[in-house]
Amino acid sequence: MPSSRRPTYASAGRRPAGGNPAGRTPGSGDAGRDTDSGSDVISASRPVVEQGPQPSKEAKAPRSAGRNKDKPAGSSAASINAAGNVLAFPEPKGKRRKRNVLVVAATLVALVAALLAAAIFSPVLAVDTISVSGTRLLTPAQVQTALEPLHGKPLPQITDEEVGRLLEPLVQVKSVSVEARPPSGLAVAVRERVPVALVKRGKQYQLVDVEGIQLAATADPVSVPLPVIDGGAGTIGKELFRATAEVLGALPADVLAKLSNASAQSVDAVELKLVDGQTIIWGNAGEKELKAKVLAALLKVPADPINPVKVYDVSVPRHPVTR
Repeated sequence: MPSSRRPTYASAGRRPAGGNPAGRTPGSGDAGRDTDSGSDVISASRPVVEQGPQPSKEAKAPRSAGRNKDKPAGSSAASINAAGNVLAFPEPKGKRRKRNVLVVAATLVALVAALLAAAIFSPVLAVDTISVSGTRLLTPAQVQTALEPLHGKPLPQITDEEVGRLLEPLVQVKSVSVEARPPSGLAVAVRERVPVALVKRGKQYQLVDVEGIQLAATADPVSVPLPVIDGGAGTIGKELFRATAEVLGALPADVLAKLSNASAQSVDAVELKLVDGQTIIWGNAGEKELKAKVLAALLKVPADPINPVKVYDVSVPRHPVTR
């Protein structure tokens, strides 16, 4: 007669108390049935499917390779190399283009550097001839002699500063500019100091500029259309001499040529004399450009033979006086 008890099922991981009885093994015909204190327990277990040996990676590789065999090159972002187990990604076009640009730029820079080095140090551009312009007090030969050390030096290495240092002993030179004329020519433009007056030194007359620098000498003051400063710096003092020289430096060349001499009782009382005996009261060195323009305009006024002008007073240039 069948038992009236309901079967119970052991949960996973729970074993009936007492374990398996001796002589019974899992998986037999009575699998899952156990007796404990006269009770029947039915348990269910999932059959274990034994798996066969797994294929190795080497065995799988040919199959994978076979799947990609029919695909055209470049159709995938990755391709398998000859070994069959390493993926090689193609280089992006942007990166390849950037590398090519860098290579070309580096080549151009190296080429330009080589050309510059060849130009700077090449004996082909060595100075052979020096031409001089702008000289009046000096002669071109004097300047060329002073620049003799430049012969044989490459043109790109020569600067205005270097030429200026070589010409420093020539006090007549105020500034200089240099122009290279390849393959071997050098043009030097000289700007000389401008003499504004003569200063008597014994039997000689020294040509001086506004700074009192002696530029040349002459024994015949009539041959030089410049006024004579009475006494010079050694007699009237440096301040008075500088004030007088600044006034003369502000005058245009045609007015300067009409002066016979200049003098100063003080820095505020500079007077000039014209070759025909007329006097110019200049005053101080202030507003010298305006005073020079007013004086030039007054000298262009036709002379009145009845009332000739003996004094031109431009000390107050906005209200000039003639008498």
